[in-house]
Amino acid sequence: MSIDKSRHIKKESMIAALEISLGVVSTACKAADIPRATYYKWLKEDDKFREQVEDINNLALDYVETSLHNQITKGNTAATIFYLKCRGKGRGYVERSELDISSKDEPIKIDIKIDGIDY
Repeated sequence: MSIDKSRHIKKESMIAALEISLGVVSTACKAADIPRATYYKWLKEDDKFREQVEDINNLALDYVETSLHNQITKGNTAATIFYLKCRGKGRGYVERSELDISSKDEPIKIDIKIDGIDY
């Protein structure tokens, strides 16, 4: 068996393991018997492999979002709040830290921007 064919089979094995583990790299590497360093090398050097990994990561995110939506549907308040904090920022659902420092009956307002987010 050629080195390229063997590598191709190992990559397929890694992709299958990533699908089963929903993209958890450590779990998939262990299942496929692939060193983490090899996985990251493939991710860096092989566009097709990287695209397959990104697809798996998107599917995992879809799965988790579906689970979150199910929790919201069941009336889970914490899940609802989490969703609004993440996806409802444009509608004002964001936690803000306010510091009220007064100077002679006039409040002082301090706007803070961290990583492009206004607080």
